[in-house]
Amino acid sequence: MPVGMIHSPYRTLKDAPRQGRLAGGTAELEVFPEFAEGLKDVEKASHLIVLYWCHLSSRDTLQTKTPFGPELRGVFACRSPARPNPIAFCVAELLEVKGNRLLVCGLDAVDGSPLLDIKPYSSEVDAVPGARIGWFEKPGKGSSCAISKE
Repeated sequence: MPVGMIHSPYRTLKDAPRQGRLAGGTAELEVFPEFAEGLKDVEKASHLIVLYWCHLSSRDTLQTKTPFGPELRGVFACRSPARPNPIAFCVAELLEVKGNRLLVCGLDAVDGSPLLDIKPYSSEVDAVPGARIGWFEKPGKGSSCAISKE
């Protein structure tokens, strides 16, 4: 169930940047009045994790080409908005809070996208140094999680 609506300058999928961090403009997160109480203390966060529904994306795509090469990739191995449940994730900078409206920078959502959730972003908790996508980058040092083979 959406908790709000996103108002952005991007009217079509082609207008939106490939990644939110590439977005230079601002967007507004409108939180519906019945959820506005949940915004208490949100202004103390510099950045927010914004989860939203890609309402214009195809839901029947399981493999796609990325902007990084001609190979087909599974949608669960890339960040394509076309996927069975087109849930998008963006870390956006919080610029201003006006009641139930949040002005943010760094969001790639198309105007009218349903807002699913907002969470504060923490570089200490959420950032994973050395995280990688094997087909996208050179291999790193690997995971700090051990898998038991017993």
